[in-house]
Amino acid sequence: MNTKKIFANRFLLLVGLAGALQVSCQRQPTTQPEAATASNTTSTATAPAQAFDIYEGIEFDMPKVLEPTFANNSVRITDFGAVGDGMTKNTQAFERAIAAVAAKGGGKVVIPRGMWVTGPIVMKSNINLHAENGAMVIFSKDFDDYPLIKTSFEGLDTYRCQSPISGRDLVNVAITGPGTFDGSGDAWRPVKKGKMTEGQWKTLVKSGGLLSDDGKVWYPSESSKRGDTAGNFNVPDYDRKEQFESVKDFMRPVMVSLINCNKVLLDGPTFQNSPAWNLHPLMSQNVILRNLNVRNPWYSQNGDGLDLESCKNALVYNNTFDVGDDAICIKSGKDEDGRRRGIPTENVIVKNNTVYHGHGGFVVGSEMSGGVKNVHVSNCTFMGTDIGLRFKSTRGRGGVVENIYISNIDMIDIPTQAISFNLFYGGNSPVLDDTQSSETEKRDARLLPVTEETPSFKDIYMKNIRVAGAEQALVLQGLPEMNLKNVVLENATLKAKQGITAVDADGIKLINVKVIAEKGPALTIYNSKNIDVNGLTYKETQEPVVRVLGPLTQNVKLESKDFKDSSKQVSKGKDLSNTALTME
Repeated sequence: MNTKKIFANRFLLLVGLAGALQVSCQRQPTTQPEAATASNTTSTATAPAQAFDIYEGIEFDMPKVLEPTFANNSVRITDFGAVGDGMTKNTQAFERAIAAVAAKGGGKVVIPRGMWVTGPIVMKSNINLHAENGAMVIFSKDFDDYPLIKTSFEGLDTYRCQSPISGRDLVNVAITGPGTFDGSGDAWRPVKKGKMTEGQWKTLVKSGGLLSDDGKVWYPSESSKRGDTAGNFNVPDYDRKEQFESVKDFMRPVMVSLINCNKVLLDGPTFQNSPAWNLHPLMSQNVILRNLNVRNPWYSQNGDGLDLESCKNALVYNNTFDVGDDAICIKSGKDEDGRRRGIPTENVIVKNNTVYHGHGGFVVGSEMSGGVKNVHVSNCTFMGTDIGLRFKSTRGRGGVVENIYISNIDMIDIPTQAISFNLFYGGNSPVLDDTQSSETEKRDARLLPVTEETPSFKDIYMKNIRVAGAEQALVLQGLPEMNLKNVVLENATLKAKQGITAVDADGIKLINVKVIAEKGPALTIYNSKNIDVNGLTYKETQEPVVRVLGPLTQNVKLESKDFKDSSKQVSKGKDLSNTALTME
């Protein structure tokens, strides 16, 4: 990948502005919180030993998440004619098996070892779809198997093709076991040339499909290409279903769509190769995702791992992600559609997860118009993830993100920002490809009116963060009219090529933070206020260590004991007021 593209994010432009202004992939032991007591006729989906308390150390009032329970009934899909030869389509066998168990009051539908090709699987209440060791469910590549349905994607009300696995308005639903669900995503996804090696690209082009007019994007069909050239992003601005039918192949579904469900458990399987997002619980409650292996190719467009959207009371733990877009992502709807829905994502615990490739390890946004609150993230490892902790939104979204608690995070080999707050997000990948430009996320210094469309990020607490290699340690970028507020970073060691930048931020606290920057200041502050820095450490040869700039900057407090010679180590911009900076 061209190293010039490393500045994929407009945040890095801020550093230029400031200059001008002068672990193992083995899973953790299977665990679960307390479950409802089962009777002789019911059982939880799995019953592993308790290895740790998922609720330990939570900073807010977190309800116990309810697990689904199931009647003691069980069938195998082979009882209904399924053939696991990797060629026979078993859609009806899955449908009949699920219907038979549902008619008995629920229970387990077992998928034995084999290769089970199928069209969409529609879940029902009280069903545990259990994939045994060696079971591979391969979803059909025939687009005709996936009719257009009314749903939500990227936070907008729209039409998409039916998901390979779906359920709506259900209670007690689970997908368990060590088997694999493969979404056959390569049949669906447009692919950008810049995301593949030359050999991969040649092989893809020879496989069929067609190219964009400039030859930089491959499409599986003419219908898919029409959808991408209609002047829209991923959700065409159409009014009628008939318009979506004309570009149906472009309407890639999420792989697992569970909408308005209660007591949801995903425990054990591998979910891979999704057409778009991989796992998408939407407007659901009592959601548990654990012991999962979530995989997508690195080149997969919109290949998110998990998008937890407008959900309440959720646990995400002991999972591994290696995906083509954001890995663990918290959302709540986009723009007017999201504000009209008005359902935040709240009460979420994210623990003991490992992320390899992904645009972000843990992410909030950019579709957060319904709000996000009460989220705990701890004991996670990000290895080579484009960004580690990623917060993103833009003008027009609205919504409030608050009460986010993050601790004990390890990151290594992060190619852009280890921690990123970007309130000018424009849809770019952290590492730009040939179709993207950093200009789309350039800071707009205009002071706009604050309305319901103004996003707000506040009260975010991070501690015990370790970064062993990144392009930049931390970027804090708010809006001029709605500063990023009350962000605390405590007990952190950040090794990166560049240090910390704060722009349009208010109420930032850095406590016992060590910044090991290869070049430039350890900390740059621009047009920010109420900044408190205590216990800052850095390379002794670094000068200046801190730069404070901007006519709007005020009430910046530095500790004199952190500097041997503040006159040389602290640089003040010419536009800085005389009272903006104090040394205590």
